[in-house]
Amino acid sequence: MSSSGSTYGDIHRYEPARESTAAAIGIVLLTIIEVVFVFFFIYALVAGLAGTEFGNMFLGAILGLVFIDLAFILALYRKEFLPDVMIVKKRRRKWEDLYIDSDQADGVQLGSEQAWDTVKRAIYPYYKR
Repeated sequence: MSSSGSTYGDIHRYEPARESTAAAIGIVLLTIIEVVFVFFFIYALVAGLAGTEFGNMFLGAILGLVFIDLAFILALYRKEFLPDVMIVKKRRRKWEDLYIDSDQADGVQLGSEQAWDTVKRAIYPYYKR
């Protein structure tokens, strides 16, 4: 990643979605198939197939098909209808996670006047500054 003046939170790349008609038709067809699978699953539950060995395998297969079909719908939607956005993120150093200044990154002398605050911060790193 190049750091040519990019600051934290800037959009580095933005490509709008393609929004193809074929993808929209595919999503509609997969949604209709999804509704049919859900109907079969609910019908098998109401019919009492869950009490037999074949019924359990049938319900498991239908439920698996429901989630696989849903995965295809979501993947197609994500690929064709969501924009491709890259946002610049800032890598933090370990000492920044403890909310201390850069001059304190190597530690603070124990005998200072803030020794009690240092002990509190060692026990609880998110102690107030």
